[in-house]
Amino acid sequence: MGKAGQAKQVFRKYGSKSKPNNVAKTIQKSEKPAAPKLKKSITPGTILILLAGRFRGRRVIFLKQLDTGLLLVTGPFKVNGVPLRRANQRYCITTSTKVDVSGVDVSSVT
Repeated sequence: MGKAGQAKQVFRKYGSKSKPNNVAKTIQKSEKPAAPKLKKSITPGTILILLAGRFRGRRVIFLKQLDTGLLLVTGPFKVNGVPLRRANQRYCITTSTKVDVSGVDVSSVT
């Protein structure tokens, strides 16, 4: 019967030996989803306005799109205090202003 008010304990057995061993191998072989397309108006050097996060409302410079689809942006830090950050393009407003970033090397950032 058990004690009054105490929930009945059910013992479950997780995993069974009847599963094939190759399940884990097929999961590892699956490919990563492709990164989302970049908006046409976003090009390196474009000024964006962040809409979310600690720096919401700040204007930042777009540097490149990362493999995950996120945008690499910077303030620059010395100008407005925004460091190198990843930002989702859904939470950015694009402006028509552009800055020359041809001298910036962002190849080391992944």
